Amino acid sequence: MPKPYIPISPISKSYLEPSTVLKVLSTITADKTLITVNAHALVASIQIDHTARGDRKLDSKNAGHVLFKFLYNTTMSSEILAVLEYMEREKGIDRQTMIPVIATSIKTAAEKGINSGQELKVEINPKTGVLKAWALTTVVDPVSDPKTEITLTKARKIRAEAQIGDTIEREIDPAYLGRIAAQTARQAIMQRIREFEKERIYDAYKDQIGDIVSGVVRRRERGILIVDLGKAEAILPNRESIPGENYSPGERIRCLLLSIENTNRGPELILSRTSPQFVKRLFEVEVAEIADGTVTIQSVAREPSYRTKICVHSKDPKVDPVGACVGARGVRVKTVVRELGGEKVDVIDYHSDPVKLLEAALRPTVPQNVHVDEANRRIHFEVDERGLANAIGKRGQNARLTSKLIGWKLNIAEAKKQNISFDQRLQRAIAVLRHVGIEADLAKRLVSVGFTSVDAFEGVAVNDLKAASQCTEDQAQHILKKIAEFQDSSGAATPLAQ
Repeated sequence: MPKPYIPISPISKSYLEPSTVLKVLSTITADKTLITVNAHALVASIQIDHTARGDRKLDSKNAGHVLFKFLYNTTMSSEILAVLEYMEREKGIDRQTMIPVIATSIKTAAEKGINSGQELKVEINPKTGVLKAWALTTVVDPVSDPKTEITLTKARKIRAEAQIGDTIEREIDPAYLGRIAAQTARQAIMQRIREFEKERIYDAYKDQIGDIVSGVVRRRERGILIVDLGKAEAILPNRESIPGENYSPGERIRCLLLSIENTNRGPELILSRTSPQFVKRLFEVEVAEIADGTVTIQSVAREPSYRTKICVHSKDPKVDPVGACVGARGVRVKTVVRELGGEKVDVIDYHSDPVKLLEAALRPTVPQNVHVDEANRRIHFEVDERGLANAIGKRGQNARLTSKLIGWKLNIAEAKKQNISFDQRLQRAIAVLRHVGIEADLAKRLVSVGFTSVDAFEGVAVNDLKAASQCTEDQAQHILKKIAEFQDSSGAATPLAQ
């Protein structure tokens, strides 16, 4: 008995055996899981489906056309439903958003294909994925373009109350949209899906720019570290990596989301571990007083892998801003240092006076002969020979950090040693005592017996002063009174120049 053959199309002379029916399927869909379908069962299903709708019996003349329609409609619906379910489950894009995109893509592709010149309407059932299509024609008399126009007589066969000028929707089988249209639509759909994913990535991370994000290192490409953030992949360029750090695939990493750049491949998330903002965010995470606003970070200056200087201020006078950032036994600042790979961190108390802020930033080096040029925002000062190297730092790093921190340009010079004679020292000591309010003769007598500074009078009684300087009791009381008044008014002793 000869094997049954089914024509692939009504006009084709070639026939398909039932065992190779799925070759037709492979031209319509890329869903390889359907290849396991039994060909004979598929043909039987086509026969049942065809006759159930009251159509004539499936035979060699119409089998190919019916086969194509059945396969096209079935696989098209299953593919659409699979796309909708996948996008909802994996990409977070709901089907109400995707359905208009798919329908528009199919409609546009069909109107440019074998249905060119026709106006179509395409709808998709969101629950089943079933695709329906209509050809839209306008009722006119007479007809000049059969693809877009229809006579009133034919229109009333479709809709009894049709009138001239009405638009008639005539349902057509989706198979008539054409295989090329389906493939073109699939490409358009995938392009739109990629656009949806790009928009989703941007929307998901646009509000996190400037914040710390965590991820897992995936690989390294040409010096760029690829980091998986969960919803998207980000890149850590070599310029934004701390020198000396080396992360391996699978390691967790924390970075600052520096920016989102739009490229031809879509939004690209740029990470950074060298930005001063990264250190600021780390302190905000570790220090509760910064998180609740009690302590504020006024400025941050950083040389990655070398040192960071951070200036803090407390709104509450009872809270020590430096102590809050350092933590008990340095636990808070040590956590930040560990995250930065051992980079040194200096926490400095903020002062509105740039000179005091300079002194705090350079400690333990003491600036001398400080001159402030407010017009050019420049500070000139000197340091002694031992402090010069510390003030400038290795390759000028400490000077640059201090300048960035306080926002002023710095001119640093070494203090020159002055050779002062013994007579000059005596004159300076006398001048200091005269400044306190002691008469010239008494001042000379006091300096000559060793009272060369205000500090020298500490713990001295009237009798001691009388015995040492040969002054009267009234003079001794007068001297000690002036010293006491000076100390109370100044709040500190004034040493003499040595």
